[in-house]
Amino acid sequence: MARGVPFAKNGSKVFRFPVLYFVLLCVLAPGFFFLGSGFHAADQEDITAVPNTQVAKWREWHTLKDLKSLFSKEVFDVIVTSTDDLGPLSLDNFRKNMSASWKVVGLETSNVAYELKQPTTHVRQEKPKGKEGRSSEGLAQWTDSPSRQVRRKLIEKRREKRAAELVKMDNEVVVKLENVAIERSRSVESAVLGKYNIWRKEIENENADSSVRFMRDQIIMARVYVSIAKMKNKLELYQDLQSRLKESQRALGDALADSDLHRSTHEKIKAMGQVLSKARAQLYDCKLVTGKLRAMLQTADEQVRSLKKQSTFLSQLAAKTIPNGIHCLSMRLTIDYYLLPPEKRKFPMSENLENPSLYHYALFSDNVLAASVVVNSTVKNAKDPSKHVFHLVTDKLNFGAMTMWFILNPPGKATIHVENVDDFKWLNSSYCPVLRQLESAKMKDYYFKAGHPTTLTSGASNLKYRNPKYLSMLNHLRFYLPEVYPKLDKILFLDDDIVVQKDLTGLWAVDLQGKVNGAVETCGESFHRFDKYLNFSNPHIARNFDPNACGWAYGMNIFDLKEWKKKDITGIYHKWQNMNEERVLWKLGTLPPGLMTFYGMTHPLNKSWHVLGLGYSPTVDRSLIENAAVVHYNGNMKPWLEIAMTKYRPYWTKYVQYNNPYLRNCKLLA
Repeated sequence: MARGVPFAKNGSKVFRFPVLYFVLLCVLAPGFFFLGSGFHAADQEDITAVPNTQVAKWREWHTLKDLKSLFSKEVFDVIVTSTDDLGPLSLDNFRKNMSASWKVVGLETSNVAYELKQPTTHVRQEKPKGKEGRSSEGLAQWTDSPSRQVRRKLIEKRREKRAAELVKMDNEVVVKLENVAIERSRSVESAVLGKYNIWRKEIENENADSSVRFMRDQIIMARVYVSIAKMKNKLELYQDLQSRLKESQRALGDALADSDLHRSTHEKIKAMGQVLSKARAQLYDCKLVTGKLRAMLQTADEQVRSLKKQSTFLSQLAAKTIPNGIHCLSMRLTIDYYLLPPEKRKFPMSENLENPSLYHYALFSDNVLAASVVVNSTVKNAKDPSKHVFHLVTDKLNFGAMTMWFILNPPGKATIHVENVDDFKWLNSSYCPVLRQLESAKMKDYYFKAGHPTTLTSGASNLKYRNPKYLSMLNHLRFYLPEVYPKLDKILFLDDDIVVQKDLTGLWAVDLQGKVNGAVETCGESFHRFDKYLNFSNPHIARNFDPNACGWAYGMNIFDLKEWKKKDITGIYHKWQNMNEERVLWKLGTLPPGLMTFYGMTHPLNKSWHVLGLGYSPTVDRSLIENAAVVHYNGNMKPWLEIAMTKYRPYWTKYVQYNNPYLRNCKLLA
């Protein structure tokens, strides 16, 4: 078109008349147009005659040169990276990779837009030409470049490696969560917590038992609106809510799952929902409803605390009482004992009682059934029962029953002897501090009045101090073993709430290394250490004992009576017992004075000899129980009580002679 303009100017000089000029312009204009197009096409052919790769390089160089002067190095690196990894420069790639925080200073938008648009336009123009074969060579050269293929492979490898690391991390997290869930499951025991258990099949589905939960929610809201309706004198609505509330409570009953509900329950749910909607429309006040719910929550919390105290009281009460069956057994045996002629009341093999070469056991108990299980389990698991000698001591009330039972049910080839603690005339108040203290008025008030509780809940904390075992000399007789058995060198002390599962003769071969007491230690982290049992605010305790010293268990102890006499263990016990007359060193029991008396003189035994906790802990590992030589039902849940944990009772009941006529007559059944 540039060549046609001067031609027109020349033409205007020749034809001066306006009409002729207009006619000529109309006739010659199309010709000029086609002529100009031809010249323009020729120019384009001249440009395309230049090699395509050179044009692209020139434009790329020109664009990058301008960009270097306009952008910072950080922005320019992104552009270069996009060009290297993704092919020719694209404005879309540049916009995608540039951070929102980057800024271009001193830039005219129109120029930058023009310069950036040039390579993008070039790329779009080259794509159809690639189909014609003009730029296919350059595209193949970019795609097949070895350096770019190596770089691309490295990028893919890094991505795969990162993906593998993420998968591994996920797997480790899953394993940790599973381990945590397993640990938590050990603390959940259906025998203790009732039917509810986090592993129940019903709660695998989060929607399971939805009707039961929904009804409980309806009942809660109905109680709220009943209170508000009464407050606002909406008597008709109040009566309607009361009626539906009673219906829902009757329908729900003791149901724990949807399967326990009656088929008509859904109609009651629907009816309750309609009444609640009506109540919400008339009575809803956010502040008032929130206050009512908070008051209900506080009341429920107080009820839970009260029930816990009552539960503690009742469990302690159950622990110190004797079941009817065992009381019946003792009474029947006592009657039959006194009907025996005196010559038939003696046990055979009395010559073994003072033979130090045999295996001697000390058992102090007033429970006939419990003592029979200890003796029976020991004999059944002994390799040679004829070498075992049992020394039983009981009180005057149960002496006849205990003697009669073992006369009628002798322990096979083993030797047994029963004694009455009241026959130990040397055990009197002038020699024994405990007996002297029990005769004092202060001690009687402490044990028998226990703070004069007026209610069940207030007396719960004091009831444990009134347990008869703390008052019985059978419990304190363990500190006088050399006096009771002066001819023996070693003796194995057993509680009456244990079960023997293996031969125990190996305990006599244990080297106590000059110590007096062989026992299993019970400390774990901060549990069962001296500071749990003793009052370290007292200077006598603080000076003589380490609060972090490890505790040990009574129930199965091997005592070296020779070392006992050398070190005057009984004298040490008397010293501490005299100092505790006001109960300033420890509160109750025989374990605290035992820890003090045998401090530094206890040899730790392997834990497999003695496993504890079956009377209070639902999480004792089953493998530990089955591999233990002795299992101990220490705690309130004794195996002969109804409150015993069901899963532990079989270890005890397998040694009870339920076919014995005395047990059947007293209705002592498995």
